Amino acid sequence: MDRSIPPLSLKAALPIVLAMFSVMSLGCQQSRMVTGGVRAIWVTRGDYRSPDDVTRIMEDCSRGGFNVVVFQVRGNGTAFYPSKIEPWAEQFDFQNPGFDPLALAIQEAHRRNLELHAWVNVMPAWRGTKAPTCPEQLYNKHPDWFWYDQQGRRQPLTSFYVSLNPCLPEVRQYLVDVFREIVTNYAIDGLHMDYIRFPSEPPAIPSGSGIDYPRDAGTLALYKEATGLEPDANKESWNKWRTDQVTQLVADIRTMMRRERPSAALSASVGAEYNESLRFFRDDRRWVREQLLDAAFLMNYKSDLAAFDSALTGWLPLRSEVTVVPGLWFAPRLDTARGIEVVKQQIQSSHQKTGSFCVFSYGALFEIRENRDRFGEENRSTARQTEAAARRAARRSTLLPVTRLVAPSVLAAGG
Repeated sequence: MDRSIPPLSLKAALPIVLAMFSVMSLGCQQSRMVTGGVRAIWVTRGDYRSPDDVTRIMEDCSRGGFNVVVFQVRGNGTAFYPSKIEPWAEQFDFQNPGFDPLALAIQEAHRRNLELHAWVNVMPAWRGTKAPTCPEQLYNKHPDWFWYDQQGRRQPLTSFYVSLNPCLPEVRQYLVDVFREIVTNYAIDGLHMDYIRFPSEPPAIPSGSGIDYPRDAGTLALYKEATGLEPDANKESWNKWRTDQVTQLVADIRTMMRRERPSAALSASVGAEYNESLRFFRDDRRWVREQLLDAAFLMNYKSDLAAFDSALTGWLPLRSEVTVVPGLWFAPRLDTARGIEVVKQQIQSSHQKTGSFCVFSYGALFEIRENRDRFGEENRSTARQTEAAARRAARRSTLLPVTRLVAPSVLAAGG
């Protein structure tokens, strides 16, 4: 059987070409990221519920020596800001909590000379074993936008995310509109895209199941129009086409941002290893080559320094094209002392090699005052919470002196 990839038709390739031209025609800024190196921290949507929480987070980040706060405001088709497009987050019972978390985060961050990057999960559109109770949430409002398999079965609800289908032009346009609302209404320093890929890891697609997404009639018609093929006729072509649809979405978001807020940075959480990225139809190296990103935050989650440095090596030659920000975390399988030492080494290595790093996450270092969210350690028993607090205190004692090695940088002129 012919394993070569057939060329895309001119009609299919035209949208990406036009998006690239539009981006280039709007001009290229040398760097939209903070000067002096990025010392960032991810703040999840499980880390705050009140105005006091948001203020305390920014104070902790400032005192910790960080200069960029990556603040999550969209998790799975719900918002942590007043939106005309999506409902309030389920963490607020789909109701206005009486304050605007994103506006307050920007205010408190800028007051402390911190950059605030709005963190959005792109593809996920719901999470959990039960459907949302809000009729306006995407899962209920647009069932045709989700994943369907070869048998016409919708992706089932599990403990993980169910996701939107980026192969559909109407889905891509919807997501651009969601992010446009943020970019035009808030003085953010950047938009940070997470899950800008197919979230297909188990249990989304159970191992060995043979399930393949998306196989709805609309997607198959678009694919056949572009290539003249059915998905099973050429797997390599099918994978490349799905990857191209994700790239098209990134290009569309980039074009929108350059028009609406050209001073703001566009960044993404990317794979440390290229092959791993492509497995999820995320061609992040192509995004860099085509100048679609200002910064690449590597999810370089390794449990030792050697593996961390090895994965980072592939990104070092790209530093002239994009700000490379190695991301690191506290490996759960390591005991507290060893975990702290590994993260310390990784921060120092990242700073030496790139001048930048990003820690996952705020809740792993700082205290969260109330039992709020199903995602974190704060929901465990009282005894486990006490152990978690002790771990965080030990991490702060050793690591914050490292993150404070360089005084917080002032914001780059013009954002």
